[in-house]
Amino acid sequence: MLSIIVPLLNESESLPQLLSEILSVKQQKHIDLEIIFVDDGSSDGSWKLIEEFSHEHSFVSGIRFRRNFGKASALTAGMRTAQGDVIMMMDADLQDDPAEIPNFLAKLDEGFDVVNGWKERRLDPWHKVYPSKVFNWMVGKLTGLHLHDHNCGLKLFRKEVANELNIYGELHRFIAVLAFSRGFKVTEVPVHHRSREHGHSKYGIRRFLRGFLDLFTVKFLIGYGQRPSHMLGAVGLFFFGLGSLGLSWLMLVWILMNVFGVMEVAPIGHRPLLAYSIASTLLGAQAISLGFISELIVANTLRGEATYSISESTSDD
Repeated sequence: MLSIIVPLLNESESLPQLLSEILSVKQQKHIDLEIIFVDDGSSDGSWKLIEEFSHEHSFVSGIRFRRNFGKASALTAGMRTAQGDVIMMMDADLQDDPAEIPNFLAKLDEGFDVVNGWKERRLDPWHKVYPSKVFNWMVGKLTGLHLHDHNCGLKLFRKEVANELNIYGELHRFIAVLAFSRGFKVTEVPVHHRSREHGHSKYGIRRFLRGFLDLFTVKFLIGYGQRPSHMLGAVGLFFFGLGSLGLSWLMLVWILMNVFGVMEVAPIGHRPLLAYSIASTLLGAQAISLGFISELIVANTLRGEATYSISESTSDD
């Protein structure tokens, strides 16, 4: 069964048409599916419509947040409720076309675990399109997963992927990257992108700023999430070594000045190198200590939990 999760915030004008289009695909392609609307603190009539939908159709359900918690929280709540073997994310603003559902399912049947949408012909303002191109290029360079549109709201993945991923903050846009880092097979398909008909975008310039910060977070989680001391220790050793070299040089100068009297230079206490060397040594020691503390946290957090991804096969015998 396919579970379609639709996170929404004040989308009452779009919901009837969205449901109608999904029902049309369900009937034409005979797809067994459920629809989970997650109301992320709407203040319009969205929840009332969801209640009506659930009364009319047994495969429609809704989750309502008391206030706005963000898209990642909405998706997480939906994934925990989903009963299907396959999960699809779909935005409620009608820019995602439900007619793409059969194409996504067909691609998944080719042996992939995650199918990411690609708005090949994107109908958004230039100030959203070009920063998005730069963002997607950076994601590919830093993570090794090269997709045209990491932030596409239309994604399809197996339930195993949802079970292994911990989505919080705004990491929902990196579901494909996080799944790829766990060994799942990821691909993309071009989708028909439609212009927004109702309401307005919930994202502004802050979205891109947060996106870049989240990208560095994902890079850290993928590369050092289970071995943080490898990064913090490397940084610490660099600064500790740099500071130690500076202090060693100053010690040599002091010996030459005060013991052998072969140098006549400014006193060591008046040199900026002394302050820089001490600061660098302390910074390095703190980074190394922080690495050890992080390792203790990771070791106790992951105790008894699997840190790997597996696929199982069973015999009919």
